[in-house]
Amino acid sequence: MFDVLIAGAGPAGAVAATLLARSGARVLVLDRARFPRDKLCGDTLNPGALAVLARLGLDAAAAGGLRLDGMMVTGADGVRVVGRYGSLSGRALVRRTFDAALVSAAAAAGARVEEGVLVDGAVTDSSASVPSIAGLVIKGKDGRPLRIAAPIVIAADGRYSRVARALGLSRAAPRPRRWAIGGYFQDVAGTTSLGEMHVRRGHYIGVAPLPGGLTNACVVTPDPSERPMKDLLLSALRSDGQLRDRFAAARIVGEPICLGPLAVDCDVAGMPGLLLAGDAGGFVDPMTGDGLRFALRGGELAALEALRALEHGAAHAHLRLLAARRREFAHKWRFNRGLRAMVAYPGALRAAGYGATVAPALLQRIIRYAGDLHAA
Repeated sequence: MFDVLIAGAGPAGAVAATLLARSGARVLVLDRARFPRDKLCGDTLNPGALAVLARLGLDAAAAGGLRLDGMMVTGADGVRVVGRYGSLSGRALVRRTFDAALVSAAAAAGARVEEGVLVDGAVTDSSASVPSIAGLVIKGKDGRPLRIAAPIVIAADGRYSRVARALGLSRAAPRPRRWAIGGYFQDVAGTTSLGEMHVRRGHYIGVAPLPGGLTNACVVTPDPSERPMKDLLLSALRSDGQLRDRFAAARIVGEPICLGPLAVDCDVAGMPGLLLAGDAGGFVDPMTGDGLRFALRGGELAALEALRALEHGAAHAHLRLLAARRREFAHKWRFNRGLRAMVAYPGALRAAGYGATVAPALLQRIIRYAGDLHAA
């Protein structure tokens, strides 16, 4: 018998598993992937995310990452503003390496991790006056459904969570409708110790230097069209006036990955017996590079509520988690929505470009806030 089942071994699930196992809980983590595995991401940890790792004793997971001293933001009209993190820094690290390190930490803490297991949904206990979750349904080796019972379940199985979707707790957002197409490149010219965000009319492009001479490049667009992903990504990079020369001789490594539509709406943090963590609790395209801090801190909050629920009962744990998530993330969520709205409207983008030209210190402050220096 397990105390807590966790669907998903990404950053949120792995952090939750580590903290629960350290506290003596019997934890089973299930993930359909086998680690290390590739994951579309900006591959950056901002100072706030690193602060969470350090506080939890998990900073070794970011070891070997490339130091990031801040962010550079450019506009289509030639605006270029650099915001540095000062005495703090971020890290750039390929997600397959980072995620595998967190999974290893969870196993070392005592959590049982089962890879290559598909979670199909949740076990619902409808015998009580209020329906609650009493375990998970997985696909067995023979293809038949298999039920695993536990008093607490944490769904950390990503933006299209099979658990949250099947229960009607999350849904695709009607807007914004955006897709991300990302890949790795060698021989990109002009990379520095800065992450980059190139904001253009209707889309934006993220660029991050990585260890080993790699560069992560990702375009987020409302229209992926019918072109092959590789063609779309290369076209976005090589048609951009500020990037074309830097990517002219670059070689793409492997095949690009497409993800979308990105946004997922979720107004709750679970239900009796179930807690949501990471992207399963809602997802937007985190153009500020703070997605991993949301995941790490969200996993921590879910673990704390799960421990409290094991001691005092799970009836209201999801409500306490919702309040905690809102206290922690509400201001940043509003900040991110404002930035995404700016990208969507050319007038706002022009005004922002003008503001950055006449008052660059304001944009520098925004970059520092986006880097979660307030949380670090």
